[in-house]
Amino acid sequence: MQKLTVRDADVSGKRVLLRVDFNVPIEDGKVKDDSRIRAAIPTIRHLLQQNASIILMSHLGRPNGKVVESARLRPVAERLSGLLRIRVPVTGDALGIGTSDAIGRLKPGQMLMLENLRFHAAEAANDPEFAKTLAAYGNVYVNDAFGAAHRAHASTVGVPSIVPGYAGLLMEREIVNLSKLLESPARPFAAVIGGAKVSTKLAVLESLMTKVDTFLIGGGMANTFLVARGMTVGKSLLEKDRVEEAGRVLAAAEKAGVEFLLPTDVVVAKEVTRGAEHKIVPAHKIPNSWSVVDIGPQTRESFEAALEPARTVFWNGPLGVFEVPTFGDGTRQMARYLARRAGAGTSVVAGGGDSVAAIEELRLGPDFTHISTGGGASLEYLEGKELPGIAVLLDRPAPPPKAPRKRAPARKEPAVR
Repeated sequence: MQKLTVRDADVSGKRVLLRVDFNVPIEDGKVKDDSRIRAAIPTIRHLLQQNASIILMSHLGRPNGKVVESARLRPVAERLSGLLRIRVPVTGDALGIGTSDAIGRLKPGQMLMLENLRFHAAEAANDPEFAKTLAAYGNVYVNDAFGAAHRAHASTVGVPSIVPGYAGLLMEREIVNLSKLLESPARPFAAVIGGAKVSTKLAVLESLMTKVDTFLIGGGMANTFLVARGMTVGKSLLEKDRVEEAGRVLAAAEKAGVEFLLPTDVVVAKEVTRGAEHKIVPAHKIPNSWSVVDIGPQTRESFEAALEPARTVFWNGPLGVFEVPTFGDGTRQMARYLARRAGAGTSVVAGGGDSVAAIEELRLGPDFTHISTGGGASLEYLEGKELPGIAVLLDRPAPPPKAPRKRAPARKEPAVR
């Protein structure tokens, strides 16, 4: 990796500003899914073992520059405290005399968490004065928030422009595993792409077109491709203004010799709600008054058959309306299948909200090669975009050029007498 990591930083006795992505779901004052919190623990433990004190920085939700009680970080700090068995207090605000005093009292081996950074509009605006105030809290900056690395905010770009910035261990894992998909995937390489809208996935499809051998498409976005192939999709989610672009992607795949699989049968429902009447129909016979809500059993079998020879798989996005349990069977079966394949030696990288939610729901996370914590960030990385939160971190110095080998002096032949 071309960026310096936390292993390269001298943090002993120093205050470390650690940007984490603790933007996790909270229900009834409790963290519902702590996978992002657990993902940051290796970096936190490394810093504590190196005798550093830690100031954790994160956002939660979209409070849009206002204090929103439901977006306070106390439940997150309580969950982290339970995982580490170390008390993690939360400041009343990210700014102010009370926060400065609390940081000043921090001792090596201790940590605290700043209150939600997005309670200040200056965070998303990358305000220089806000960044300067945050930077003054610490001596070293570490970014472990890959999920926010595509945002040029004060805590992701402004602070490391002032304080030396290093990649955390999670950030390192994300970069290494996603880079392998772009640079050196074991072949055949297959990409399973789902989700609601094709508009959010067109760029990554085009970027991966020259790298993958097979695309398998599910979720609401598959409807737009079905229409591009001349089918009708009833009342299903459809981006009519993207049908032409979907057609161009299909044509590009055919020209490149990339297999592009769409559902051959689907689950349709009269209403996209729990308990609604539903049935399985061929993809070319979707009733006018019904909506596609999942892939069908025939499609599941054909997708698994297509994935059988793959040595590398990237999965992003659910294959149905996963938030309605009845319509999540295709997504859950894909999670189980890919977990088995990863266990058998295939490199399987997953990313994206509901696909990761399915993996976590089934407790299959440890079986996967890598699960990305950044949905939008992972897609932008695979699109080939430079993520500002990574670009600003310190580069690893280039190795010194090798000295030219000295040629041995030519041996003189004895004179002939």
